[in-house]
Amino acid sequence: MNINEEKLHNLLGKFVGDLGATMSAGTIVIGEKLGLYKAMRDAGRAVTSAELAEKTDTNERYIREWLNTQAASGYVEYDAESKSYYMTDEQTFVMTDESSAAYLPGAFILATSALQATPKVTERFKTGEGLGWHEHDAGLFCGTELFFRPGYGAHLVSDWIPALTGIEEKLKAGGKVADVGCGHGASTILMAKAFPNSEFYGFDYHDKSIETARRKAVEAGVADRVTFAVANSKNYPGEDYDLVATFDCLHDMGDPVGASEYIRKSMNEDGSWLIVEPFAGDKPESNHNPIGRIFYSASTLICTPASLDQEVGLALGAQAGEEQLRKVVTEGGFSSLRRATETPFNIILEAKP
Repeated sequence: MNINEEKLHNLLGKFVGDLGATMSAGTIVIGEKLGLYKAMRDAGRAVTSAELAEKTDTNERYIREWLNTQAASGYVEYDAESKSYYMTDEQTFVMTDESSAAYLPGAFILATSALQATPKVTERFKTGEGLGWHEHDAGLFCGTELFFRPGYGAHLVSDWIPALTGIEEKLKAGGKVADVGCGHGASTILMAKAFPNSEFYGFDYHDKSIETARRKAVEAGVADRVTFAVANSKNYPGEDYDLVATFDCLHDMGDPVGASEYIRKSMNEDGSWLIVEPFAGDKPESNHNPIGRIFYSASTLICTPASLDQEVGLALGAQAGEEQLRKVVTEGGFSSLRRATETPFNIILEAKP
């Protein structure tokens, strides 16, 4: 064995960074759940651990350790002279603004919840069996919404729908939309609020997510034009849809080609299928980067096991890439597929009958 000292030190440095990030993930979840970041924001000034504990009705000793974790991580700042802690505008933006596309805590709720399935997924590596979405810790469902909703809020209505062929005009006039694999309904509700003349139908096989989506529709004041129902991608009701949308879920399906066929039949002849998928190149080496690392990791713990738990079990994975997605879409009977737009985290495709 011939060890290169420089490469070894670089690898060990990467390990230290990764281990620190892994260990601190739970503290970010704690900060979000207890409203600690938002309490620091609302204070409008630097606070001591005692002051933050009083504001949030928590224990000072726990808060002191938490604050030092956040300072060491770079999520808050420490003033040694006054022994107090504060957040910069940038830190406040990413840690407290849920409407921001850069909102971070949701991603850590997703990650820490997904990690709880590690023992189960480890066993599946040996058996080849799948692990259904419904079998995960309930925090995964909430974390997924918090992770994706800010991006949808920033881009769906303003960028993605206008990039489709004639769909924005149809929805303004009064169209019919199916959101397949809607989860907690964040995307469905955003569209319903933006296009009050249209009808929206959200479908998901996970009954608990549909229950949450219905409650959120009432809270958002759009329950009169949004219907949520338990159904999967090959049996949801309705026909003649102007728009069918699948947000970050096509790769999770066991039979995406079958879903493609069903979606094609449920649309009208001038409709569009909006496909939002994780950003990925067509070759593995194209995705060996920080964003690909996130998606490959999530795919190992969540997406691939979910697909393998269903019929066919094609297991596209979260880094399928446009070439594989094109094959799925065309085998399902669509005549065309184009990349309508993209973000650093998503590719946005439009399929036409």
